[in-house]
Amino acid sequence: MKTPLLQAKNITKEVNSPEGILTILSDINLTVYEGQAISIVGPSGSGKTSLLAILAGLDLPSTGSVWLSDQEITSLDEDARAQIRGEKVGFVFQSFHLLPRLSAVDNVMLPLEIKGDRQAREKALKALTRVGLKKRASHLPNQLSGGEKQRIAIARALVAKPDLILCDEITSALDVSVQASIIKLLLRLRQESQLAILFVSHDLAVVDVLADQVVVLEQGRIRESGPVSRVFSDPDDAYTQSLLSSVLLTVG
Repeated sequence: MKTPLLQAKNITKEVNSPEGILTILSDINLTVYEGQAISIVGPSGSGKTSLLAILAGLDLPSTGSVWLSDQEITSLDEDARAQIRGEKVGFVFQSFHLLPRLSAVDNVMLPLEIKGDRQAREKALKALTRVGLKKRASHLPNQLSGGEKQRIAIARALVAKPDLILCDEITSALDVSVQASIIKLLLRLRQESQLAILFVSHDLAVVDVLADQVVVLEQGRIRESGPVSRVFSDPDDAYTQSLLSSVLLTVG
């Protein structure tokens, strides 16, 4: 059996609030294998982004563990988690997170420069070529369109050649035509390198095109998971049915 690229085991996240203990995530189990595309969907406040942060090692669960390949990252300190994350995972943010005073190529180089890679510029230019933006290498972020900024962010996530990228609502700030180009890019990258993608999205049309599997979150719990084709056409859970129905009503 293949070793999972990413595995979450019994993840619970609780925080203190004026009203007492607030449960953000409850008993989450999730596995990602090479080449898979899995989407996490659910309403605002369901815990999607909190889960993604824990899976990336940007935050820690209250209980449970996260494994990247054969390494339990939840048992490591922040520096060690950052090192593992830099080697194994790329992260694409909704708001791009490009440094405004750095050119496109310098933004893409940044993860490699932090590690002291002497071929950082060469690798960054190759990553920009993969996303179709080599000609924009010297441009600053304010000289780029939203779609170009997102491609730069994707190139930065890919530059260290991770097996897995995590994406947080990467098409939500883009218009429909640009969304389509980003989806086509991610589909091509998957085909080229067996890249695994785990992404949060509220757009079920994007999920339908890009994902193999879907995980439905509601109030911090997994209500349903499985192949997109099955969950979308014949959901088992009443909440999933209502979520799909509300989207169809909105579109209609």
